[in-house]
Amino acid sequence: MPIRVRTARSVEEYKAALACILHYVGQSPDDKMVERWQRVLPFEHMHAALDGGAVVGGAGAFPFRMTVPGAGPVESAGVTVVGVLPTHRRQGVLTRMMRAQLETERERGRPFAVLWASEEPIYGRFGYGMACVSGEVAIPRADSRFMRPLSPRGKVRLVPLGDAYELCAPIYRRVARRTPGMVERSRTWWEVRQLRDDPDQREGWGEKNVAVLEVDGRPAAYAVYRLKPDWEDFQPKGKLAAVDVQAVSLEATAEIWRFLLDFDWTATVEAECLPPDHPLFQLLAYPRRMRYRMGDGLWLRPLDVEAMLSARGYADDGRLTLEVTSDRLFADNAGVWTIAGDAARRSRRRPDVRLDVEALGQVYLNGFSFGSLARAGRVEEAARGGLRRADSLFATGDPYPWCPEIF
Repeated sequence: MPIRVRTARSVEEYKAALACILHYVGQSPDDKMVERWQRVLPFEHMHAALDGGAVVGGAGAFPFRMTVPGAGPVESAGVTVVGVLPTHRRQGVLTRMMRAQLETERERGRPFAVLWASEEPIYGRFGYGMACVSGEVAIPRADSRFMRPLSPRGKVRLVPLGDAYELCAPIYRRVARRTPGMVERSRTWWEVRQLRDDPDQREGWGEKNVAVLEVDGRPAAYAVYRLKPDWEDFQPKGKLAAVDVQAVSLEATAEIWRFLLDFDWTATVEAECLPPDHPLFQLLAYPRRMRYRMGDGLWLRPLDVEAMLSARGYADDGRLTLEVTSDRLFADNAGVWTIAGDAARRSRRRPDVRLDVEALGQVYLNGFSFGSLARAGRVEEAARGGLRRADSLFATGDPYPWCPEIF
């Protein structure tokens, strides 16, 4: 019997689909985990691959709204928990699941899908392009001095996890609305993801803590963090993990990070998913010593080129014509598209730039420029000055794309 792929039709199928990826980390989903996942990933957003009556693969897609350059949040699919059991690898199961998932999300009207890649080469086969980079840091407390003295204006206080949503969510919302790559967080998302703290999931770290910075009596920044105490030769060697840190201004950013970097009994402050334009590069006197280790960030897959290009904003009222040379899954994405007046339409004009659908995913959030991709052989200039026009039109002045959590 051939492999069938469909959305999960029962709790048992949903649980089995989730189990396919958890198999590789030595876990099995229990009923409590399934109930929690269903709150943010409904049944209809989980695909299952079935061999006869057995589920052998699963692929989910969070129903996201993600900020794009020059515009507000846009409907998107946050691909997650993709896995095939080891008994069915290299039998085309992943290909069938990814195709079914992307077709479903396109039918739902989502112009693009995004994901964090567990293995980079896999997703280029399905039209995803690396849309930005992201990095992790390990800042020695001894080398955490700021370049310029800080004159604090606010006051930091610790708040219980149960009270954190009301204080933290408005701060995150303000940052997310102006930062490409950030997604809207519902109250349920905060409860299930950001503020949940199961003891058996701490992996040797302490409990989650939440600190809120108030300036002039109003919340201006927050930090969700964990501690891992350690001592060596009677000296503290503990670590602080900055899980989620957001601030509404540069001043608030400096103050909340100063709070974290000055923590007693710690030797190192660690953080993941930081963009390469994070203010810490300018705040720290020794930015080199925070050991920024950069890797790939979000990967983006165009589903509907016309809708996707029309959803974002542009720097001016200029005109640009792109030729999308190929899309192995959605043939109607290929062709010539002219962007004018903040909208994209099919065109007979001569293209300024040629690129495939993966490269379009790379430039969409402004994580990469047309010029940089051309220098790497990923984009072709089709008309004189085309690369300059493309980069000029796409340059909205937004921050570098940043997704502060892996999903």
